[in-house]
Amino acid sequence: MASSSPPVHLFFLISFFAATWLPVESAYIAYNTSGGIVAGKLNVHLVPHTHDDVGWLKTIDQYFVGSNNSIQGACVQNVLDSVVEALVADKNRKFIYVEMAFFQRWWRQQSDVVKKVVRELIASGQLELINAGICMHDEAAVHYIDMIDQTTLGHQFVKQEFNQVPRIGWQIDPFGHSAVQAYLLSAEVGFDALYFSRIDYQDREKRKDTKSLEVVWRGSKTLGSSADIFTGIFPINYEPPPGDFYFEVNEKSPVVQDDPLLFDYNVQERVNDFVAAAVSQANITRTNHIMFTMGTDFKYQYANSWFRQMDKFIHYVNMDGRVNVLYSTPSIYTDAKYAANETWPLKLDDFFPYADRTNAYWTGYFTSRPALKGYVRVLSGYYLAARQLEFIMGRNSLGLTTDSLADALAIAQHHDAITGTEKQHVANDYAKRLAIGYAEAEKLVGSSLACLTESVSYSQCDNSETMFEQCPLLNISYCPPSEVDLSHGKSLAVLVYNSLGWKRVDVIRLPVISESIVVTDYEGREIESQIFPITSAAVNLRNSYVTAYLGISPSVTPKFWLAFPVDVPSLGFTTYFISSRKLAGSKTAMSTRYSSQEIQNSNTLEIGQGNLKLQFATDEGMLFRYFNNRSLVETSINQSFCYYSGYEYDAHRANPQASGAYVFRPNGTFPIAPDRQVPLTVMRGPILEEIHQQINPWIYQITRVYKKKEHVEVEFIVGPIPTNDGIGKELATQIMTAMTTNKTFYTDSNGRDFIKRIRNYRADWELQVNQPVAGNYYPINLGIYIEDDNTELSVLVDRSVGGSSLLDGQVELMLHRRLLHDDGRGVAEKLDEVVCVNDQCEGLMIQGKFYLRVDPSGEGAKWRRSTGQEIYSPLILAFSQQDSGSWTKSHVPTFSMADASYSLPDNVALVTLQALEDGSVLLRLAHLYEAEEDKKLSMMAEVDLNKLFAGRKIVKLSEMSLTANQARDEMEKKRLKWRVEGSASTIVPVRGGPVDPSKLVVELGPMEIRTFTINFDHMLPKINTEKKA
Repeated sequence: MASSSPPVHLFFLISFFAATWLPVESAYIAYNTSGGIVAGKLNVHLVPHTHDDVGWLKTIDQYFVGSNNSIQGACVQNVLDSVVEALVADKNRKFIYVEMAFFQRWWRQQSDVVKKVVRELIASGQLELINAGICMHDEAAVHYIDMIDQTTLGHQFVKQEFNQVPRIGWQIDPFGHSAVQAYLLSAEVGFDALYFSRIDYQDREKRKDTKSLEVVWRGSKTLGSSADIFTGIFPINYEPPPGDFYFEVNEKSPVVQDDPLLFDYNVQERVNDFVAAAVSQANITRTNHIMFTMGTDFKYQYANSWFRQMDKFIHYVNMDGRVNVLYSTPSIYTDAKYAANETWPLKLDDFFPYADRTNAYWTGYFTSRPALKGYVRVLSGYYLAARQLEFIMGRNSLGLTTDSLADALAIAQHHDAITGTEKQHVANDYAKRLAIGYAEAEKLVGSSLACLTESVSYSQCDNSETMFEQCPLLNISYCPPSEVDLSHGKSLAVLVYNSLGWKRVDVIRLPVISESIVVTDYEGREIESQIFPITSAAVNLRNSYVTAYLGISPSVTPKFWLAFPVDVPSLGFTTYFISSRKLAGSKTAMSTRYSSQEIQNSNTLEIGQGNLKLQFATDEGMLFRYFNNRSLVETSINQSFCYYSGYEYDAHRANPQASGAYVFRPNGTFPIAPDRQVPLTVMRGPILEEIHQQINPWIYQITRVYKKKEHVEVEFIVGPIPTNDGIGKELATQIMTAMTTNKTFYTDSNGRDFIKRIRNYRADWELQVNQPVAGNYYPINLGIYIEDDNTELSVLVDRSVGGSSLLDGQVELMLHRRLLHDDGRGVAEKLDEVVCVNDQCEGLMIQGKFYLRVDPSGEGAKWRRSTGQEIYSPLILAFSQQDSGSWTKSHVPTFSMADASYSLPDNVALVTLQALEDGSVLLRLAHLYEAEEDKKLSMMAEVDLNKLFAGRKIVKLSEMSLTANQARDEMEKKRLKWRVEGSASTIVPVRGGPVDPSKLVVELGPMEIRTFTINFDHMLPKINTEKKA
């Protein structure tokens, strides 16, 4: 039976709580967030931020609008909308934003009222745009020109819309960090500091112990202290510190509950948590300033959930008094560090390779998705050439621009794009954008060349009658304009454009359907040419991939390659003609073809009619002797293939790490012996000679030597990599010599400086070796070389790859990867690319090239630099059918933008020539050599702008920062100069002086890149049609 009176213990509890709560009133609390830096205290800089990948698990546009949330709940629109509201609510709050690809999309949708508010927030420093490229680019698989271009695109947007110049580099998520990022994309941009997160876990632990997470990074041996950058490495990652400080809606971290009328009041508990986290970080940090990165991927979708808690922390922690907390930005933090007048440890070279734990080296992504990497590299060179033509013709004069390609290439530099670490549907989206951008640029290039070849002036191009076609799939032997029947009196005009600043002599190859053809130059002189059959391997690749890419089957199958030499002026074109052969005694030679089985009484065969000779062992198919008649270099070389089996994920193992899109973890090395049942095929001719090898059913290789070149060109077709045995495979080629290299090799940094590598060694800490293969892999964008006292072996690449020297005298390149397990780094998808034709899918095939040369010791730099430029900027070919003999009567057959007698020095490249929207022109010139890299070419160079821009009058020349958003001299005055530990640098870099406006000669010291904006008068010059000597 229930009692009619309450029990004594219940009465006691009610009385207790009434006594506890009755005097307390709940009221509005005005949180004091106005605090600044306090001298003598530990200052905790709260930096609210979001990290918004420009594509990863979802496409860029899916991330922006918040669609496809079954993959990931993320909407950048919500982030920016709510952040602006939160900043307006409290003028002390601050926020940083990084990725201009998203900010541009959001900005153009805003009303004038919102834009006014945002401009005020940016002007006041509440909202700071930092880094501010189109994306946060990768630092391993990207070329320096692409890094510059995408950063410039973002910086120009920020300058034009907000009149702001970003001060800080914020590369918080790329998987390792390059020397070029430090000195070129930070110091030369005008940044005062660079911040990031990902360094090797062993390196991080030592830096914590020695308080050297913050350093002065000297990334360039050549430029020395003049390009130093203060660099901050986060203690763990770019997220809030340990102690539960995540405040997105539905996060598990406890909020600050400061209403005494509610349960779970925890102000002091949360203050203690905060102070403990601050003291812990302060113990590994110099000075009394530390940074808390308050945010992570796609956070602040409801910004008030974060700012409400940070307001409370600032209010209550400052009341507590043990530490001081303030809303801050990396700029404020950097200024505080500088004001401390500390001396900082000096960091040299770079932060590659990166491992986040034992057996987890992120060196697989150096090669992942090689087709996408190759596509980006090809279009990067094409974009450089297209901008030149856009300048020559005048921006918008043809109603076409390069803007779409610029945007697509910029997005593709993102650290989850070109890296190959995105989901497959996102990779498809990047490729689609690139294809759309190329299509518009292709029209501009074709129209510009048509106009130039029809006119004697740059004007009057509205009614061009010439129609040029191009061949973007020429790499897979598909070129419809050259695959035509020329037997009925027609001829094919081939216009060859050279985007390099010096004259170029090269050989071009085109697929043709007939051997009865002849090649002439524009003066009617026959050009020596060579015909050789197209292999079945090339035809198979062509037929399947043309169908996959275009949705159509080729209407004809060419039988032959036509090869002939071309001689093209700098920054200009020359025209050649292909027609049906009519006369006996033609200079068109049919290649002789035979197999190694047909060679009698010899175990070797030799190719090479020029200075370079190669010998092969017919029984093994291996290159074994390299000899150069000119340099007298003779060496043995053994080139082979192997594959690494990808380590499989197994949760029952102590370390279950798998090999995947990011991580390279081999589980055994398996040499691939050439199939001795398939003989070598030899092609001989007057221009080039080739050895064809079917290494195994999924590797085909052509070793090619040109008569007038002194390097080896190796073309390979790889795939589909078989996985029917349940094993993922990572294919590498190995080039072995007898050189004594003492564990040392050299790899490029984003196509610029070469950095010394020593196997199983790190300069900054004592390396604990747990992955002797993956831990010695480095990114290669230009090349890799080894040297001893007598010779040096250089290998150049046509796209980003991973590579190493795992044995003395050896160079190794990883060419392709196909894996069956995810590596657990977030993408949640195995790296298993397939291509589907008529609903039949098979693994991706890759066609690519690498280039090899051996020089006397100390003499290889010139080849690496000059040939590297040619690989990056291939000749542009345009085709038009015409009635035989009529072309030169109505067309200009040759052209150069520069003076007929002028070309750039051998050590200078023109990396940007771009017409800007305001009518000015952006010019970048780059010295190609490091100090002491070459005896003759590592010297000051001069460029005569009057001769470079023949016939144009320069009325204003302004030297700018690298991204052209501020005057160079103003940038140098503002940049903070940091003190370093130890003795001062004795290196005095050689830099070019101010340009005399009366002479207009630009000087460039080694490794120097100079950027100018130029204004010309409005007189359009007459086209220079004189052929250079």
